[in-house]
Amino acid sequence: MASFIDLFAGDITTQLLKLLVLVANTVYSCKGIAERLITMIRDVQPTIKEIQYSGVELSNHRQTQLRGFFEILEKARKLCEKVLRCRRWNLKHVYHANKMKDLEKNISRFLNSQILLFVLAEVCHLRVNGDRIERNMDRLLSEWNDSLSFPETVMEIETVSDPWIQMVGLDLGKRKVKEMMFKFTDTYLFGISGMSGSGKTTLAIELSRDDDVRGLFKNKVLFLIVSRSPNFENLEFCIREFLNDGVQQRKLVILDDVWTRESLDKLLSKIRGSTTLVVSRSKLADPSTTYNVELLKEDEAMSLLCLYAFDHKSPPSPFNKNLVKQVVDECKGLPLSLKVLGASLKNKPERYWEGVVKRLLRGEAADETHESRVFAHMEESLENLEPKIRECFLDMGAFPEDKKIPLDVLTNVWVERHDIDEETAFSFVLRLADKNLLTIVKNPRFGDVHIGYYDVFVTQHDVLRDLALHMSNRVDVNRRERLLMPKREPMLPREWEKNNDEPFDAKIVSLHTGEMDEMDWFDMDLPKAEVLILNFSSENYVLPPFIGKMSRLRVLVIINNGMSSARLHGFSIVANLAKLRSLWLERVHVPEFTSSTIPLKKLHKMHLIFCKVNNSFDQTSFDISQIFPSLSDLTIDHCDDLVELNSIFGITSLNSLSITNCPRILELPKNLSNLQSLERLRLYACPELISLPVEICELPCLKYVDISQCVSLISLPEKFGKLRTLEKIDMRECSLLGLPSSVAALVSLRHVVCDEETSSMWEKVKKIVPELCIEVAKKCFTVDWLDD
Repeated sequence: MASFIDLFAGDITTQLLKLLVLVANTVYSCKGIAERLITMIRDVQPTIKEIQYSGVELSNHRQTQLRGFFEILEKARKLCEKVLRCRRWNLKHVYHANKMKDLEKNISRFLNSQILLFVLAEVCHLRVNGDRIERNMDRLLSEWNDSLSFPETVMEIETVSDPWIQMVGLDLGKRKVKEMMFKFTDTYLFGISGMSGSGKTTLAIELSRDDDVRGLFKNKVLFLIVSRSPNFENLEFCIREFLNDGVQQRKLVILDDVWTRESLDKLLSKIRGSTTLVVSRSKLADPSTTYNVELLKEDEAMSLLCLYAFDHKSPPSPFNKNLVKQVVDECKGLPLSLKVLGASLKNKPERYWEGVVKRLLRGEAADETHESRVFAHMEESLENLEPKIRECFLDMGAFPEDKKIPLDVLTNVWVERHDIDEETAFSFVLRLADKNLLTIVKNPRFGDVHIGYYDVFVTQHDVLRDLALHMSNRVDVNRRERLLMPKREPMLPREWEKNNDEPFDAKIVSLHTGEMDEMDWFDMDLPKAEVLILNFSSENYVLPPFIGKMSRLRVLVIINNGMSSARLHGFSIVANLAKLRSLWLERVHVPEFTSSTIPLKKLHKMHLIFCKVNNSFDQTSFDISQIFPSLSDLTIDHCDDLVELNSIFGITSLNSLSITNCPRILELPKNLSNLQSLERLRLYACPELISLPVEICELPCLKYVDISQCVSLISLPEKFGKLRTLEKIDMRECSLLGLPSSVAALVSLRHVVCDEETSSMWEKVKKIVPELCIEVAKKCFTVDWLDD
């Protein structure tokens, strides 16, 4: 897009609207005119943004037409400023009011023309079928005149091919959508879904001109852009005209840029009997008939960026190819980002590229164009979110790029940060995933009400993370609600040190460094901090001394991304955190607990992942439950030196206990019966565990037991049937030789997960417990944990 559109469209409409609102509220003589102009500008704003964000280079003729319109808007902006500078009752107001009337006529005259419609058609690579449009144009224009929201409708379209389309991997998307359409011939709703800027509309346009698709629907294809603020009257008129053409056959209606299910349902009620393809940032159609747009592969991304930056598929010689690759890598296959950055870097020297790379690595916009056409475009995806879900999205900027985020860490942060329960936090995850603002790394057990989520992960596209960082950093560093390091640095940001003479207001603090000793830290006052996330890579790490002053801290996450477990120094300072409720330690040596350790009275959840527990839980000289009097949820995973469990089973407040992937556990202690509040017991993948103690049968609240992949376990206690509250047992990949006869007394049991060999044993029980569901699990071998 030509530079004048970046200069004008990005800011002029927003600035003008703000001034018009002020005029309408303060200058009585101009009130009516200002309000009419507000309606006109607001309604046409989505169309201007659509043109602005397209990345398409318009013809000189179209640029001249749009330049004239933007000059009118600029005159209106300057006139508003003059009006607001005049004192009240100044006679100049009458003069200015007449000037505003003239401008109103000029703006209205432009909007009543066909220019924006045909510009948009050119942007979308569409050629309007003039005969059909002409018959309806007069009526459409008269309807748009009073409240113009441009349905941006093109009826029975033929598209003009764009040279880059064949280079960016659209063939895969076209093939998959066509396969769905030809396979599910009785289905009337299909979907294309993907994050903002992923190429959904481009794919839909290509499908609308595809010979196979047009053959299936006898060339009866309608393409409509719905937008965030749809004009349903105009859209429904276009649909009605398209469907009621006297030809009785199945037709295809493509609804692009649909924001809500409500908008879709309203339009679907008018499209009965025809096929609809809905294109949306959200997942609005059934998953089985929805294609989730895949981002570009590295070679495709390189070709697309180079096409916009150099007019060739690859960098010219002798341009620094490594610089180009770094820019491509930061875009992570997102077409919009690649196109915008490529265009903004065109004809720029290598030194300029180096500055762009540095800004991108800091999570910043490369330049004003990148900010207005990528970040602003993607930020629109957040505007329909509930405020609390929007805040949760912004919290995700606290996690490192290119790393899977454990779902338990994420939901714990949200629960403690936003005062919501775990069920609500989980629903937020699903809603963000439905809007393609995060991705859930699927796990066979995902969504099970009985399990935790420490082994379930989510990911987020780096450009979305950059957006979260960009939005969080809009205010002065001391006033930010989130104080985040965008990438790993050897030291804390210099900007923080320059401003540490006054308190920071941050409620979430995320630090990402290498090895730190006491001299590397400078003092920081964080009186409002509720969440602290420490990411580092080293074998030794001194905790920041200012932790002791974080009196409101509720969540502490310490993750070592190095290859071996790190030794933490200064951990005793954690005892000062009187409000700490959640503690996550990963790849570190767990500090030794002694009788003099100050209790963490509010600690509710503790996760020890890939840790060296050393002798932390081997204590017999004192009651460890005194250190954790309120601990209800304990997870120990991949701790290969864990042997002794006596002290753990003395924590009588536990409601959920997970000891998984611990190869040296041979047996459970007899004091297991102390856990009278325990509801969930997970012993997944403890290969040396040979038996369960009979004391497990004395747990009155136990609802869920997971002994899957305990390959040495060959039997259950004879009195297992005493677990009258047990609802589910997972025993896939176990070696049980039989079931005790008492299992027939498990009156609450509703779900058993097991292997084919074991299922026949449970079939006999089902005759006595008819409501029992026996699920034969598929064998699943994964090394996903190696990614971390």
